[in-house]
Parts: sequence; C-alpha cells; structure tokens
Amino acid sequence: MPIIVNLDVMMAKRKISLNELSSKIDITPANLSILKTGKAKAIRFSTLEAICKELNCQPGDILEFQDETETTK
Repeated sequence: MPIIVNLDVMMAKRKISLNELSSKIDITPANLSILKTGKAKAIRFSTLEAICKELNCQPGDILEFQDETETTK
C-alpha cells in the first residue's frame, strides 16, 4: 500500500500509549489499533484532526505517501 501510517512513531515520540490516546480522542482502542497498524481503509478528517491536536503534529507526520514503483527499483 503506498500510504504509510506512522502513528506508532508519533505516539512513541510523544510517549503516549494507545489506550491513553484513544481515551483522549474518544475512539475505541480497537479502531485506533487498526489505524496504527496501517490496516484501516479510511480515516475521517475529524479523527485525523483530533490525533494531530493531541500529539501536537501535522497530518504529514502521521501519513506518508510511498510510490510503489520507487520501492521496486
């Protein structure tokens, strides 16, 4: 998948656990885990906004585009 989710990296930098973040942004730990592992098919802008507010970061710190053609070269 060309979209890489770096939520785990940002959570580690901010020293916040999955359960703590999920309670602060009002999302279930299971749904946050799906997002964190990159298995999510979509993310609401409101969820992304809440994550960015809580982690004091930009959306680009969490989501990254990686061109699949560049990885095969």
